[in-house]
Amino acid sequence: MKIALVANTDWYLYRFRQAQAHFLRARGAEVILVSPPGEYVAALQEAGFRWLPLPLTRTSMNPLREAGAILALTRLYRRERPVLVHHFTIKCVLYGSLAAWLAGVDCVINGVTGLGYVFGQGGAGRAALRWLAETWYRLALARTQAVFDNEEDRQFFIARRLTGPERSHVVRSAGVDIEAYRPQPEPPGAPLIVFAGRMLWDKGIRELVEASRLLRAEGLQARVALVGRPDPGNPASISEEQLQAWDAEGAVEYWGWRSDMEKVLAEAHIFCLPSYREGLPTTIIEAAACGRPVVATDAPGCRHAVRHGETGLLVPPRDARALAEALKTLIADPALRQRMGAAGRRMVEAEFSTARVNEETLRIYARAGLKGL
Repeated sequence: MKIALVANTDWYLYRFRQAQAHFLRARGAEVILVSPPGEYVAALQEAGFRWLPLPLTRTSMNPLREAGAILALTRLYRRERPVLVHHFTIKCVLYGSLAAWLAGVDCVINGVTGLGYVFGQGGAGRAALRWLAETWYRLALARTQAVFDNEEDRQFFIARRLTGPERSHVVRSAGVDIEAYRPQPEPPGAPLIVFAGRMLWDKGIRELVEASRLLRAEGLQARVALVGRPDPGNPASISEEQLQAWDAEGAVEYWGWRSDMEKVLAEAHIFCLPSYREGLPTTIIEAAACGRPVVATDAPGCRHAVRHGETGLLVPPRDARALAEALKTLIADPALRQRMGAAGRRMVEAEFSTARVNEETLRIYARAGLKGL
């Protein structure tokens, strides 16, 4: 049987869905990966997967181009005849659901991995996009199974009648390879606080930079590193120039893109994600798997990955002072960092391993009507 995993970037498939693809293949499925082309296609092919191109541009609003993407996906489904398609990211969910209906694909899974920019706070432009997205979500999710990263997002969609309770599920994150991400002893030197993710204002990076300034003003010996890169396809992207300016100021260290997150987390003493809203951040789970305490915001997604006072500390969103105080607590107390890191590792082993997440996903596939996997 053939299963298609579809996302808006090859990086997403490589970073977050490769373990799922390996799991499905080990169960006997033929897995095809579908995305726009990018630098990670070769790595996916080297792992033995068929990759097929999708002519989709994340930022495009051109009606003809968007219709072309839907038509291309419809043709792909008709040609490949997958028994199940699993869409990730907003355009793939919306366009893929229509394409699957046109192509006669019966088993459709839609992964709503966070609400994204469209559902954030903003002006009239974002409100118009939200209305359009809700209208299309209501159609796309009507005959499909929707999978959310956390219960709050699921209830958000149910309350707006974008999906129904019987067609919606929660699978918390894409899971973490607990063999690859393992605890390491803290390195010597001044405590290193690591943020990893896309360089977006909505990730709370402004507040983290300000918190770093506050810590430096108090004379605390600690470093803050930003790991990742801007996302020009997102209106909330922070410019490379701004990131370099913060680095030159000494407020933070801008490390840029790193593919070796296991090594990055081994260098860290504390992980920090002061985001305004998430699905369920894989970076937090990876940090916890590596035995690192986490400081994050008491916001949807983040609070589902951190147990306040046990595996880390939660602070109000958009509050640089509270963020600085929480970081200061962990900077000053190595024993507390050790206890929280050990508790985080136990939490990940019990709840967030890729093995557990893949089995949960398989049960949803069965609920959608997939037989024999």
